[in-house]
Amino acid sequence: MTIALYPGTFDPITNGHLDIAVRASRLFEKVVIGVYDTPSKDLMFNTEERVELAELSVKSFTNIEVKPFNGLTVEFASKVGAKAIVRGLRIGADFEYEREMALMNNKLSPEIELVCLMASLKYQYLSSSRLKEVARLDGDIYDLVPEPVAKALKKKRENR
Repeated sequence: MTIALYPGTFDPITNGHLDIAVRASRLFEKVVIGVYDTPSKDLMFNTEERVELAELSVKSFTNIEVKPFNGLTVEFASKVGAKAIVRGLRIGADFEYEREMALMNNKLSPEIELVCLMASLKYQYLSSSRLKEVARLDGDIYDLVPEPVAKALKKKRENR
């Protein structure tokens, strides 16, 4: 079975993330969405919430599962048996970032390949950071995220 790891913070998971995960699930027998536990950025949702939102968002896809992780991505990829790490690219800056990360990951674990998928045109501008900013300001984000995420964002905004 060919397994791919799709790692990220997913704070929160967006339709752009789902687009990449679903397209990857057509290329690989199994895709593991790895929710990074300890990113160096401010989070709106804790790890448990991010995992739950991702699980709710992919529940209809039998070959996609969600797992939290910490530490090196390549170590987690090896742990889940992944032969590839999947990443989505939106803009040129994404390419440079992913290229540098791929070179380091290749140094650490040369047996794990990087597979980059171009973001669909309708998600080229979408980022979790921008999405959270729009949601905090009560902007319309409902076509940018799965329904469970939209509800969770609304609840976070109301509880502030």
